[in-house]
Amino acid sequence: MLHIQNLSKRYSTGDLALSDVSLEVDAGRVVALIGPSGAGKSTLLRCVNRLVEPTSGSVFLGEAELTRLRGGALRAARRRIGMIFQEYALVERLTVMENVLSGQLGYVGFWRSLTRRFPQAAVEDAFRLLDRVGLGEFADKRADALSGGQRQRVGIARALIQRPDLLLVDEPTASLDPKTALQIMRLIVELSRERDLPVIINLHDVNLARTFADSIVGLRLGRIVFQGQACEITVQTLNEIYGEEDWSATLTHQTSREEEADLLKSASRLELLTADVHS
Repeated sequence: MLHIQNLSKRYSTGDLALSDVSLEVDAGRVVALIGPSGAGKSTLLRCVNRLVEPTSGSVFLGEAELTRLRGGALRAARRRIGMIFQEYALVERLTVMENVLSGQLGYVGFWRSLTRRFPQAAVEDAFRLLDRVGLGEFADKRADALSGGQRQRVGIARALIQRPDLLLVDEPTASLDPKTALQIMRLIVELSRERDLPVIINLHDVNLARTFADSIVGLRLGRIVFQGQACEITVQTLNEIYGEEDWSATLTHQTSREEEADLLKSASRLELLTADVHS
């Protein structure tokens, strides 16, 4: 379980990025962060893994208080936290397999990672993960030859090879088309369930959050203004999070898991028809 208690972050400029944020994420559950740009969503993720130092408050992962750790203890704790990035953060000249294995850096050390000398068990684990994310036949492809969705799948496998106790996901669908976004979100939720992983995911797409997240946290100006289930979100809620707007269309449609499956099947059929036309 992840437990965040009264977390605040004020930058040296005086800007308040987070103010008294408290939330919990249970094992095998997905919590989505929504809110306008600058609301503090990415800052919150980075405070959890200590890429950004919080000004006050506490972060617990299990029994470990991450906000008190220093040096080697902090590095060891970071190995327990997987991170998936919006822009994939792959080394494009390396192969898919090499990018996935780079997630083992915290375990094998810099020089062994640099010379690609990974334990056989790690290599076997990487092959299993690539199969699981649907890239089993892409191990030897260079990262720069992949589509956006395939790159994000590599990023997911790289995060999971750490065998993390927590997954932090920052805008994983921002650069993806709607079908691929659905696939990536579904994959993240499935992996959370399979591995009993708590997941915090930062999303700009409210409907993706409403479809896939177990609970939703709305941030505005660094403060939590909503915390609850998708069904509890109203026009007033979205006005409080984002500001006044006509949200009726957003709330009218929420993609159910069944509708999501139908969308993916329809898109796949369209791809096959297109392939037949061009063949």
